[in-house]
Amino acid sequence: MKRREFSQVAAGAALATTGLLSPLAHAQARFSAGKHYHILDGRAPVEAPAGKIEVVEFFWYNCQHCNAFEPTLAAWIKTLPKDVSFRRSHVAFQDAFVPQQRLALTLEAMGLVEKLHAKVFAAIHAERVNLTTGDAIAEWVGRQGVDKAKFLEQYNSFSIQTKATRATQLQNAYKVEGVPAIGIGGRFYTDGSMAGNMERAIQVTEGLIAELRTKGAA
Repeated sequence: MKRREFSQVAAGAALATTGLLSPLAHAQARFSAGKHYHILDGRAPVEAPAGKIEVVEFFWYNCQHCNAFEPTLAAWIKTLPKDVSFRRSHVAFQDAFVPQQRLALTLEAMGLVEKLHAKVFAAIHAERVNLTTGDAIAEWVGRQGVDKAKFLEQYNSFSIQTKATRATQLQNAYKVEGVPAIGIGGRFYTDGSMAGNMERAIQVTEGLIAELRTKGAA
């Protein structure tokens, strides 16, 4: 498979000693287009309201590096200023990814992300639960105290199917090559391979947020 998974190297420790949202000039001195991030050829679609800068994390539940990155990402999200709108987007590089993509979208639709998102990672990577099919996913969700019938109604709905199509279109618009990865403002893309690791990808993201803010391009 041509898509790559990118490693997180010492993200937690490094992030703890790094100031968030560093000044634009400092970020520009360290990071450059074409090396640490890509400038998209065209605009990727954004869902953030006017006046906000959208940041998207691209992930895959089965990805061990996404699992390792999640605690650092969750902590960083809590520090984001009010003019930044964050969301996650589950990739589907091939058909086998679709059940988990629909799971992510269904959790979002049912307001269960805070309750179950981290638990999905734990189930797969710590408990070794196989969540690669719709049936297995529904059984697991039911064991978490969620009404299985209501979950399946959402999971199999036209709405979730439409959102899955849009998620894959977003992935393609950003030209996502592997996960975890980050899209910024519909204009920029970075990942652990380009930045060096995911902690540096966060730093790149902060610099690009500052650039968009300075240009009034939210």
